[in-house]
Amino acid sequence: MTTAPRRIDVHQHLVPSLYRDVLAQAGITEAGGRALPDWSPETALELMDLLGTETAILSVSTPGTGFLTDPEAAVGLARRLNDFSASLTAERPARFGWFATLPMPDADASAQEAERALTGLGADGVTLLANNQGPYLGADGQDPLWRVLDEHGAVVLVHPADLPAPAVDGIPPFAADFLLDTTRAAYLLVRNGIPRRYPNIRFILSHGGGFLPYAAHRMAVALASDTGRSPLDILDDFRGFYFDTALSSSPAALPTLLAFARPGHILFGSDWPFAPTAAGQYFANGLDDGVDAGTVAAVNRTNAEALFPRLAGGSPAPVPPRPLPDRLRQSARRAGARAFFKLIQPGTTGTSGNTRTPGNTAHN
Repeated sequence: MTTAPRRIDVHQHLVPSLYRDVLAQAGITEAGGRALPDWSPETALELMDLLGTETAILSVSTPGTGFLTDPEAAVGLARRLNDFSASLTAERPARFGWFATLPMPDADASAQEAERALTGLGADGVTLLANNQGPYLGADGQDPLWRVLDEHGAVVLVHPADLPAPAVDGIPPFAADFLLDTTRAAYLLVRNGIPRRYPNIRFILSHGGGFLPYAAHRMAVALASDTGRSPLDILDDFRGFYFDTALSSSPAALPTLLAFARPGHILFGSDWPFAPTAAGQYFANGLDDGVDAGTVAAVNRTNAEALFPRLAGGSPAPVPPRPLPDRLRQSARRAGARAFFKLIQPGTTGTSGNTRTPGNTAHN
């Protein structure tokens, strides 16, 4: 990894066996319409080396603990997941970090577990699902949690879940519903003033913020009519979120995200292992090929260093050398992924009149 970009991946998941077993007991074999992927620390490191990722901040994806109807069982599962994540990070602190799992929608229990994880276990932040079996972030009754997170200046990864409504046949939730779920949470957080009342919380919106960058002005007009606030203030709140690039650094999406987000507020994300390795390579290439070198460096690492000071500066994390056949195979996979990305862009095959234009990079 001597020539790797030293990415910090803020959107990478773990699926430890203790979690998979509890999900299986509940009859859950998929999340967001995708089968639960295989995961191990070793395969995570292999993917990270392929993408040039030095450190991954790991999180548990949907359904979190919300599928458990017994509140005590949800608390117990969250504690076990957080203890596991803390132990894994302690073994490889330069390669892994972690966002704590909280037993939402119980705000009081979540506040207690957040306190334990942030102060006792050294969590890098917490992850919250956009909705928890119905109630969205920003709904009434969540202030005990917001107070604790604000006191700690916590980083919060907002991750989508299945919408609180039946899925539409033929549309897997991860393909479209997840984007709406994140957008709904962002809308309600701003509508109900959470970012202004708790300004020390740093919210990261998954997948480029869902539809938010594209529809922010439309939503600001709606919120202004609803609340009487200035649309400019509302847009300022929307731009105050952080955004990760997981599955979102395409030639169509990335320019909008770069034009909308505040400087320093875009972070690298892969969504592995729920997003397969090929998808991670595709969207990483979209970032690397779509913007100038300074912006790439900021998104890959510098912006995340500001949120996670323990990762700032220092020398690259030591990586044991892989056998020559493995290195050659990785090099071939990178070259093939770059060629594939360039091949399928609009205007490259002669079948479309559109041509690809670089994203506006002035905002990051």
